This record gives sequence, structure tokens and C-alpha cells, in this order.
Amino acid sequence: MRIGIVSPYSFDVPGGVQFHIRDLAETLIDAGHDVSVLAPATETAGLPDFVVPGGKAVAVPYNGSIARLAFGPRSAARVRRWCSEGDFDVIHVHEPLTPSLSCLAVLTARCPVVATFHTAITRSRMLAAGKRMAQLVLENLSARIAVSPYARKVQVEHLGGGAVEIPNGVPVAFYRKAAAMKDKPAGPTIGFMGRFDEPRKGFGILRDAFAQLAAERPDLHLLVVGRGDREAAMAGLDPEVAARVRFLGAVSEEEKAAMLAGVDLYVAPNTGGESFGMILTEAMAAGTCVLASDIEAFKSVLDDGRAGGLFAMGDAADLAAKAGELLDDAEARAVYVDRANDWVRRYDWPEVAGRVLEVYRAAIEAGAERR
Repeated sequence: MRIGIVSPYSFDVPGGVQFHIRDLAETLIDAGHDVSVLAPATETAGLPDFVVPGGKAVAVPYNGSIARLAFGPRSAARVRRWCSEGDFDVIHVHEPLTPSLSCLAVLTARCPVVATFHTAITRSRMLAAGKRMAQLVLENLSARIAVSPYARKVQVEHLGGGAVEIPNGVPVAFYRKAAAMKDKPAGPTIGFMGRFDEPRKGFGILRDAFAQLAAERPDLHLLVVGRGDREAAMAGLDPEVAARVRFLGAVSEEEKAAMLAGVDLYVAPNTGGESFGMILTEAMAAGTCVLASDIEAFKSVLDDGRAGGLFAMGDAADLAAKAGELLDDAEARAVYVDRANDWVRRYDWPEVAGRVLEVYRAAIEAGAERR
């Protein structure tokens, strides 16, 4: 099958949607399919061979974060050329209501178009700027996929249509074989990954909880992976406690897996704006106990608290209490890990990609019947 996949976000900047597209493309290629990915990219060095640069991206505030998008006449010309030269059986766009390459591809494609909706926001910039344009995009979709029950609920209640629920995937085998980082601090360790100066990632809540925990546990450490202003993140923290927080910066996939495999507890303190929780599936695949805020997306990924612990969103005291209980109880952590080992299999990429292929085939068959 000749498959075109479109990312709305710049592929030279890490992000959950970009990782999803990369892993899906690699899984489909391994299964024998011909795959091309079109994505914005400012720096083209280091991009996978299957990625076609769709032009320089512009950073704009979007969904509580900064999204790097590509739109306009030049981007539209690149999309038209890619669609024409690709001669695809199906095109799979991600976040088609984001004003970037995905929506341009929907309006350009002459083959069936499948769309995946990752976010659970009820309004987009396109909906706000032009309902008619958004409606044209939705009408040109052959099938819709939602990565979570919450994202699917938005489809049904706000966008006038249903969607097949297929979660984000995780390369389980890759994380299963990861060895713990060699220079892990001595003593119990908590892990965090994300843009730690972005409020919705909740690092400030974890920092306050860690300060409470560290006061009673002199050998407790916190490892932080991601970008952000470190000085601002540590503002007001006791110097002795701050010395036990290690910022690892941006890391490779191998280094991320080693961090997850090495910590005693992975904490996801996010406060909202999430429709899934890819880092949770990665931590589960690495065999690490997870503790996450009780937002709907995380509850779903953790099987409503059976595959990992939950704490009250935004409550540093509750986070400290729940984390303390798990750090002090190796058996309780082991129970969560054992349950997660089974639960995470449903997110393994071969399983997820197989379900995506079923949607592709249905969209192609429906298109042939209409012709």
C-alpha cells in the first residue's frame, strides 16, 4: 500500500504527535508498505529518510503550548506537489483542524483521507477563524480516528461525527530491553519528563511535592528530562533540596528509556490539555511504577488506576502523600508494574498499526464504491 502521512507540527522539534507519526511510519515500513511523511521542518539535517520537508515552520501559541506550523501559498504548493508525486492509495493526516499542512492536504488530496485527532480541545484556531473552512475539511475526511475516549467524545459532541478509537502506540520491545542509566543517583529516585516551564505539564506541583518528600528522605532524588528555564523552575526551593534535582536536558530515545528504567517512580503531574499520555505507556513498557494526576486522559491510559497510581490533579500535598506511600512500599510498586506489563500490550505498535491499517482499507474500499 502507498501511504502518505502528514504532520501539522515541525518534525525537527520533539513532540508527542511527531513521535506518534514517526513510530507509525516505521512500523508500516517494516510491514512492507511504502510510506512518505510530509512535515514542516526548519532544520532538515537528521530527519528520517521517509520524511519530506514541507517548509519552514512558524511558532504560534496553541492549546496551552507553542506549536510550530506551516501554512500559506508556499506550503500549499508543496502539499500539491507531494500529493501528486506520491500517487497514494490513502493519505493519513493528523490534527486536520490545526492551520498547517494537514488541513491543506485534506483539501488537496484526490484519494481517501483518514484523520487522527490527538487533542481533546473543543475549539481550534481554524474553527474560530472560519467555520466554513473547518466544515470543508471535515466533509472531505473518509474516516476519523481518536486516540482516546475523551478525544472521541469531542468528535461526537462538538464536531458532528464519530471516530474509531485507536490509542497512541509505544514500542514495547524497545523499552522492555532498556537498561537503567549507569549514573543513577544512589537512593530512591523520582522521574519526570516534559517541558518543565510549561504550566500544564505540572512541574511546579511536582517540585513542591518533592520539597515535602525530600525533607523526610535525605537520599531522595528527582531526575528531570526536557527543556525549560532551570533557574525559574528551582526558584524558592531550599538549596539543599535543589541540589538533589538533576536536569538532564533533551535526551536521545535510548537515554530516555534508560532514565525510565532506572527511576523508582515516574510522576506525571499534568494539569490538563492532554488527550492521551504517551509517556505513561513508555514508563509502563520500561517496567517502572507510574503515579499520575487523575485527569481523564491519564485515568484511561492507566486502566482507571489499576495499572498505575493516581493523585488529585493540582494537589501537591496529595501527590507527596501518594508518592511517599509508593516509595516506602516496594511491594505496592511491584503490583502496579505487574498489572501494567499486561495492560501496556494493547498499546504496542504492531497491534496499533494493524488497527490503523484496517481503517485505511475500509476508507479505500468505501472510496472505490463511491466511484
